[in-house]
Amino acid sequence: MNPKVDEYLDKAKKWQEELKQLRMIVLECGLTEEWKWSVPCYTFQKTNVVAIGSFKEYCLLSFFKGGLLNDTDNILLKGDESTKGMRTIRFTNVQDIVQMAPLLKEYIQEAVEKEKAGLKVEPKATTPKELTVPEELQKKLDENSDFKTAFEALSPGKQRAYIVHFSEPKQAKTREARVEKCIQQILEGKELNYQYMK
Repeated sequence: MNPKVDEYLDKAKKWQEELKQLRMIVLECGLTEEWKWSVPCYTFQKTNVVAIGSFKEYCLLSFFKGGLLNDTDNILLKGDESTKGMRTIRFTNVQDIVQMAPLLKEYIQEAVEKEKAGLKVEPKATTPKELTVPEELQKKLDENSDFKTAFEALSPGKQRAYIVHFSEPKQAKTREARVEKCIQQILEGKELNYQYMK
């Protein structure tokens, strides 16, 4: 158990019990607990398998290569059309997590098996459209190495979505505010989600 995760869970203002339950389920699957992108991340032989985290309306279990899973129970959610491998399961109460624990373990074990087999998510073909990184984003990337690492770890499609979002406003102040609002999302490896921009 990683002490940074203990601290994260102790400070959680919402979904604390749910996150603790998810943590125990994942740890029972024999994964290594790490702290990446400011969220608990669980690895198999140093490869990311799942992460746990929370938003205002729900907490979630994220599968880095969830797109490879069979999902016979149809519980995995895909972000948007640009999302390749990442899939999530959302929760709003601890009872659902406890009830689904055996199923969640099956999904996690399947994800580990996919890692053992060396399976990879095939990247989608992208158009070779060059986008200029706005000055406000570049400044944050230069100032914060963790932020730069997290941004570069995003898929090209996710990076493009952020760059377009940051570049839209005409005023530098507005562009800067957009970058600030998205820092935590990027550190957590999440795609641009307009729902939480408001």
